[in-house]
Amino acid sequence: MDTPKRPVLVVVLLWATLTLLGEILAVRYNPFPAPAAEEGERIDHAFRWLMYLAVPVFAFVVSVLLYSVLRFRAHGPAPQDGPPVHTHGAGVATWFLVTAALTITISIFPGALGLIDIRRREHQDPDLIVRVDGMRWSWTVTYPQYDVSTLQELVLPVGKRVRFEVTSRDVVHSFWVPAFRVKIDAVPGIVTYTSAVPTRLGSFAEDATYRVQCAELCGTLHARMVLPVRVVEQEEFNAWLATQRKRQ
Repeated sequence: MDTPKRPVLVVVLLWATLTLLGEILAVRYNPFPAPAAEEGERIDHAFRWLMYLAVPVFAFVVSVLLYSVLRFRAHGPAPQDGPPVHTHGAGVATWFLVTAALTITISIFPGALGLIDIRRREHQDPDLIVRVDGMRWSWTVTYPQYDVSTLQELVLPVGKRVRFEVTSRDVVHSFWVPAFRVKIDAVPGIVTYTSAVPTRLGSFAEDATYRVQCAELCGTLHARMVLPVRVVEQEEFNAWLATQRKRQ
């Protein structure tokens, strides 16, 4: 027969083991695709911290579940209901304090502090303005500073702050670039804003995360509403702009 402290000891040891293994895996293996913008790096950093905090919580739930399944599994039909279970005041208080502390922690960091940092960056003067118009089921990008528009691809210079002015011509869409980790709704009659600083050269042909993807269900061809993204050096970007101006 178990002593009153034995179940607690078994669960604690199992929890500590699973937590240690989980944290090692979380530190050594990155589950996210490589970010290609400053904003992506910060968002991935926030997700990693959330993952580190989630590991011990998940390990505790699994530990209690495993112990309960193995220790109290039934052999044949139960002859009668088990005795009623009364909560333990200290256990309930501990659980409440720990979960409250975790909630407050993630609300402050990366929550509030992360949002403040994102808002501060969005208000910085952009090096490039790109207007993005969504319509079923394609994207039109315009570079108002250079009087250039295209439906073929979104080309951006590396290392420059880009402000995206996003809207829609028909229904609600959502402008999302997985490589940058930025997403904002495209709403008819409203211009929404987001920004990014591309940090890594690349293209949709080399990396599928370099794309503008509609992330709001918008109809039959929603999944095909994709626009390739290409991040290039400033000189190549200037040459591309010159070529586009000659075509228009």
